[in-house]
Amino acid sequence: MSPDIIIIGGGIMGTASAFFLNQRGQRVLLLERGLVGQHASGTNFGNVRRQGRYLPQLALANRSRALWGRLPELIGDDLEFLPTGHIRVCYRPEELQGLQDYANAPEARELGLRIYQGTGMRRRYPWLGPEVLAASHAPFDGHANPRLAAPAFARAARRNGVDLRENVEITRIDKVGSGFEVHSTAGEVFTAPQVLVTAGAWGGKLSSQFGEPVPMLTRGPQMAVTEPLPYVFKEVVGVSSKVNDEVIYFRQIPRGNVIFGGCYRTLPDLDSLRSAAAPQALPLQMERLRRLAPALARAHVIRTWSGVEGYVEDDRPIMGRSSQVEGLFYAFGFSGHGFQLGPGVGDVMAELIATGATGTPIEPFDIGRFQTVSVGRASEAAGQ
Repeated sequence: MSPDIIIIGGGIMGTASAFFLNQRGQRVLLLERGLVGQHASGTNFGNVRRQGRYLPQLALANRSRALWGRLPELIGDDLEFLPTGHIRVCYRPEELQGLQDYANAPEARELGLRIYQGTGMRRRYPWLGPEVLAASHAPFDGHANPRLAAPAFARAARRNGVDLRENVEITRIDKVGSGFEVHSTAGEVFTAPQVLVTAGAWGGKLSSQFGEPVPMLTRGPQMAVTEPLPYVFKEVVGVSSKVNDEVIYFRQIPRGNVIFGGCYRTLPDLDSLRSAAAPQALPLQMERLRRLAPALARAHVIRTWSGVEGYVEDDRPIMGRSSQVEGLFYAFGFSGHGFQLGPGVGDVMAELIATGATGTPIEPFDIGRFQTVSVGRASEAAGQ
């Protein structure tokens, strides 16, 4: 039986969308060029964070946070989600003002933010460095294991009837009549009336075939993990700064290891699907960690890694319908902060595709904001 929809890309966005579409009665074919969760979805920091997001994105993040709390019952898997809280710290008065403005925004009311300074902050977080001026605490945020997420959604989707195929690389998508033909490098042609592109850093290449180019950069975040240490740091910690190489973040898991990242990104090779860990990143990260939490200055690092992430020029994802082609949908370009959103994106896209509308506002993420070609040119690009 032919599918109702083909999803291209097996990260957390694609696997979650497949799961929720299947729950809504859709027949789904999910195609992944490598292995499920191989790239950004499985190599990211694992932050389940709403604090600090673009304010119009919080409705989506809130919907996703509600799902994070229900995932064991929904998908039958534990993704090691711990709602330990998240603190965002700053070093300068102007950054403190930014934290206060964010906490006071109506959109942030569900986050329960509270800002600590001075003696109160030192009493609550005695391990913070002396330069830290303030800490904004989000009690309901937390962290999870990114290596588990997309594979768990994929297993649940497959158990429920989703046709999942790995190691299928897509070369082009053609709009043919009222449906689509999806072509692979192996010469296979898959057909369906609808297509959802969740191809991460590669999503822009596919959208460009329909006259919808997206200004994207590809970057490789630098991550590392330490030896097990005494379990001291319960909250996820991140620095708020406009100076990119000051932005370090870390979290500690209950068995003691501290995972950290930030400060430095590389330029990965999209053709080889590789993003190397940069040796020069680690000394900078350790220096920034020392400033943030001096107790980590002498921690032994046991592994470093990177991944392949797609960053949209305006730091907002592409999500929703195609602006040019009926039956085509997108959810990619989450710019290094998509992990927390994954379940919500899948649920929203399933609702949109199955019912024609969604109760969660996603208009700021419409691909039409970058539209530079006419519908006629788009039809030509789509093979019509």
